[in-house]
Amino acid sequence: MFLWLRRAANAIGGALFLMLFVVFIIQITARFGFNKPLPWTDEAAVILYVWVILWAAAVVVPQREHVVFDLVWNSVGQRSRQAMAIVGNLLIGGLALVGLPASWDYVHFMRREGTPVLDIPFMWVYLPFVLLLAALVVRSVYAIWNAARGVGVQAELRL
Repeated sequence: MFLWLRRAANAIGGALFLMLFVVFIIQITARFGFNKPLPWTDEAAVILYVWVILWAAAVVVPQREHVVFDLVWNSVGQRSRQAMAIVGNLLIGGLALVGLPASWDYVHFMRREGTPVLDIPFMWVYLPFVLLLAALVVRSVYAIWNAARGVGVQAELRL
């Protein structure tokens, strides 16, 4: 259904990672090949790293592929899993929802300050954090909806 959105998100994530890799190669070449470190590469690498990690966590990596500790989950029945999924997603989504306005206010406030070398407004550096919080809210609502219908809480096959 949303295949084109998933592909676009993956393409953006891949482009961000490629840019990080290129900046890293430029940094290594300038520093060790020409003995002339470039200050902008350090800053660009840090900014791109923040973007890559938060973008991937927000829109690229599916929820089922995030790291989980499922020792208790695998030892209980379907009704308990439903309750755990609903309560857990209410907590995660609720906390993200509560933190979203204040986080946006702070990120928006940081548009006044720029990074030391590239002078990129900090709003653009930290914007993916707000995106991550919004994605957590949306994913949590969707997970609660699925858990209430019993989707995704079936018993796992054990070998």
